[in-house]
Amino acid sequence: MSRPAVAIPEKLFFKIGEVCELAGVQAHVLRYWESEFPMLAPQKNRAGQRVYRKRDVEMALRIKELLYEDQYTIAGAKKRLNNELRGGGKLKVVNGEESTEASNGEEFAPPATYTRNVAPRTVEEKQGLKQLASELRELLALLEQENKDRTK
Repeated sequence: MSRPAVAIPEKLFFKIGEVCELAGVQAHVLRYWESEFPMLAPQKNRAGQRVYRKRDVEMALRIKELLYEDQYTIAGAKKRLNNELRGGGKLKVVNGEESTEASNGEEFAPPATYTRNVAPRTVEEKQGLKQLASELRELLALLEQENKDRTK
């Protein structure tokens, strides 16, 4: 399930077919994502064809990762991307020694999810995370049911 990182060629512009090939999705999927994710907005050339830059290709790959691998919904992926982009566009690389001061004066290191230098998850890790997510959903359902029973 885990694919190796996609090597994006060093080019200024990419046609929609090239982006589709790199991302492994069809053109209609990419066009749909453009309508759903405002951060994926390729320019159009004089002929009206979509022209993607490297950042657009990276965004398409990130959207695919969130939707297909991490199994986010469209709404969830939008929120996640907005949070990532709001966090400063290009996320900082955090070394183990670096830390940030919290408002109360204590030091903390930002979670690994805020960095882009995190190694890709293995199949086992992904399965474990999916299992954990499933168990958390079950717990949430139990808590919601208990809460309903209390309010009756």
